[in-house]
Amino acid sequence: MLPENRILTVKDTILTEEIISQLKEKGVSKEAAFSQIETFKKGIPYTELVRPCTIGDGIENIDEEVQKYVGLYESESESKKVIKFVPASGAASRMFKELLAVTGRGSEINKDALYDAGDSDSRAFLRFVDSISNFAFYNELKTILEKNGFKMDQLLEDGEYKEIADYTLGLDGLNYANLPKGIIKFHRYGDYSRTAFEEHLVEASVYSKDGKGISRVHFTVSLEHLGKVKELLDREIKVYEKNGVKFEISYSVQKPSTDTIAVDMKNRPFLDDSSMIVLRPGGHGALIENLNELDCDVAFIKNIDNVVPDRLKVETSLYKKALGGYLLNLQSKMFGYLKKLDAGQCDNGFLEILTKFINCELKIELSSDFGDLSIDEKLGYLRAKLDRPVRICGVVKNIGEPGGGPFWVRGSNGNLTKQIVESSQVDMNSQEQKSIWDSSTHFNPVDIVCGLKNYKEEPFDLRNYVDPDMGFISHKSKDGRDLKALELPGLWNGAMADWNTLFVEVPLSTFNPVKTIFDLLRSEHQAEE
Repeated sequence: MLPENRILTVKDTILTEEIISQLKEKGVSKEAAFSQIETFKKGIPYTELVRPCTIGDGIENIDEEVQKYVGLYESESESKKVIKFVPASGAASRMFKELLAVTGRGSEINKDALYDAGDSDSRAFLRFVDSISNFAFYNELKTILEKNGFKMDQLLEDGEYKEIADYTLGLDGLNYANLPKGIIKFHRYGDYSRTAFEEHLVEASVYSKDGKGISRVHFTVSLEHLGKVKELLDREIKVYEKNGVKFEISYSVQKPSTDTIAVDMKNRPFLDDSSMIVLRPGGHGALIENLNELDCDVAFIKNIDNVVPDRLKVETSLYKKALGGYLLNLQSKMFGYLKKLDAGQCDNGFLEILTKFINCELKIELSSDFGDLSIDEKLGYLRAKLDRPVRICGVVKNIGEPGGGPFWVRGSNGNLTKQIVESSQVDMNSQEQKSIWDSSTHFNPVDIVCGLKNYKEEPFDLRNYVDPDMGFISHKSKDGRDLKALELPGLWNGAMADWNTLFVEVPLSTFNPVKTIFDLLRSEHQAEE
């Protein structure tokens, strides 16, 4: 540990006592800040792609064995503590960016003005208004307008849209521009509608419950919205506790201590116009801390906006259970080998079986000098490969959605590993690397089931399996000055880089994200006729 009053100086990097004091108030250690400054200095290397993972080469297809894995999960999960983990801090404002762009102009918002403008934001606004009755929040919006003296039908007929925008986005109405995405009403069911939070409860009740009927769901939310989210779910939870299911809902917020320091273009701590150190959220990779604090055997990870109405939940739930069964089947084998290793039941025959399992079933490439090791060294090496957290990642066929995908990558030690890689991690100026990226066949929909405990039922410390070289440095500005910001390794990227990872193909129907308000107009999110 560094002395409390020490000024850290390396070359031109200075953390003064005043800066250290400010960091301490925000819960960020001086050691973390110093390490981050060093990261800015040395930079973060691009991930070296070797080839995309494909069916039979890094991706498994289990369609013919789905029922086997579902049955295994249903029989064994009752004795497990299972939690559905949902990162839910995303702001709804991103869904409405075109509408907000129009309202921010300060000009008239009516049909003629929007047609005359003719830009993409204006066209999007007109599409929103033309389709407004198809959104699940339509009836609520209509009621709010009427309470404030406006008739929806009349506004539409007159082509006057300002009030529609104001009461959809603003504080006096639905306030959707200032709420988390999970509170937006996604789906209509007759005379009522569900938010994304509620849809996650309904889905979780099918596969994240134990033998006592307790279904556990954990949401990570922003501190400013925690009260509203809890109020919503406390009010609605009884509606979904059916057929013996009881929900156990927990929440956490992204820790301020995971914020990262900003630096200027010379890698010195960036101070704002008030001489205060500037910190920025570390990105969703910071949530590895939240996941690490869950007390569970199995965690399903799924994004807040990837939900479907009840009529499409059957296949989604089926493959969730299948992924869970695949995990439990794999863990059973791994735990059996670990027990034998620790009991000393290790002859040459066992070593051969274990080596084949790790190489062929876990798809782990062994070190080039593995053959030169002694038997004890080989067993120690293989044990270290086995005894780590496991994730089974559902992947879908690539249809051009933005985001990451499964690749074989070359690690710093020279070995090949399977990783989920984002485009920001790849050197797109390299024709070879871009060609490999473009040849990807599958996409990461964030459909992950995790094994978080070892065979002794002790939790892994997930922070020990993060690859710090899989973060990202971006360029921003504040107070008219350029700065550099550091994003931590993503939750399903570098934060899980040293986990045992297997990719399994799941149907495209299980991936229905809502990134913009217009995604809710897709048939998958519309009410059944």
